[in-house]
Parts: sequence; structure tokens; C-alpha cells
Amino acid sequence: MTTEVISINSDDNLLKVEEIFNTHDFHHLPVVDENNVVIGIISRQEFHKMQHSLTIFKTQSAKKHNQSIFNATLVGEIMAKKVAKLSPEDTALVAVGFFRENLFHALPIVDKEGKLVGILTTYDLLTYAYNEPIFIA
Repeated sequence: MTTEVISINSDDNLLKVEEIFNTHDFHHLPVVDENNVVIGIISRQEFHKMQHSLTIFKTQSAKKHNQSIFNATLVGEIMAKKVAKLSPEDTALVAVGFFRENLFHALPIVDKEGKLVGILTTYDLLTYAYNEPIFIA
């Protein structure tokens, strides 16, 4: 799992989400409360769908309009609220089961109190699975 996780709060606006996705190369942003307990998640794909549904025009006035909507829209209004989570003690096989059955691409990892301690992605599992050197006879 990745332990250095950037998260966001439900009362942050979408301008902050846009800034994070524009400056980082990851696809899932956990949403936490004031105690760092996971309460939601936003995917880059869902964010881009919403972003592109506002206007198809690339004019300056359209961009300004979108920015004002992003400034007024809170993360809590668009985040996925039902979030599957794993604990650090769960095995990779358990994670694979979650990914395959639900078609998820990321799972927040939480401690016993529900506080965010990491995130596991399908990319993390692929990296883990193919970390061993391949020997060709």
C-alpha cells in the first residue's frame, strides 16, 4: 500500500480537488473528517466526467464559469459516500477479491478507528505481483 496519502475534507471545494489532480499523478482522493476518518472518495475519472459535463467550449468565459461552479461546490456534495475499506492486516488476496468483485481500482486502508493509514490500488498489486525478477531459461 501507499502510506503517504494526500486526502481532502468534505468541506473543501472542487478547486482544491482540481489543483490536487493537476499536480499529482494518482487517480483516487480519499475524503476524511476532522479526525482523519475516511468518509468518502473521489476518483479522477468521476471528477473529469463532471468537469467535462459543465461545458464543451474552451472559451475563457466558459472556463471562468466552470471555476465559479467549482468554487461553490463542496467535495461532500459529489464524493462517493459508500467506501469499501481494508485494514493493514488484510491480505493481498482479500484486496484482489474486493477489486474483482466490485471493479474498484483503489481501497483506503484504515486502522481500527477508521483513520486513514494508506491506500491500495490495482497498480500497487501489479507492482507487488511482478516485483520478483523473471528468469528466462
